[in-house]
Amino acid sequence: VQLQASGGGLVQAGGSLRLSCAASGIIFSIRTMGWYRQAPGKQRELVATISSGLSTNYADSVKGRFTISRDNGKNTVYLQMNSLKPEDTARYYCNAKHEYTIPPRENWGQGTLVTVSS
Repeated sequence: VQLQASGGGLVQAGGSLRLSCAASGIIFSIRTMGWYRQAPGKQRELVATISSGLSTNYADSVKGRFTISRDNGKNTVYLQMNSLKPEDTARYYCNAKHEYTIPPRENWGQGTLVTVSS
């Protein structure tokens, strides 16, 4: 299983970035895909998830600014991040959670770094 995240970088406050996570080795269509982030000295936190049925969930801190989407044909999940703030600075991790196993089987990517300058 491989989750390859990309698209991170350095951006000024107010700018935008689009993260991508390409999955291989899993049946992508039955996974809830998610983005999590971890800032230095802080715990990893949920950013957004999207289920196989396209239901989405967002952290309050990113609602209205971030949009998660998926392309099952490309086994890829995206995170469009607009109006970025310095507090969005973190390493962003892709997560794939199986929807039919109990407990849910999940996999993590290696993360991509997002730095927002003020």
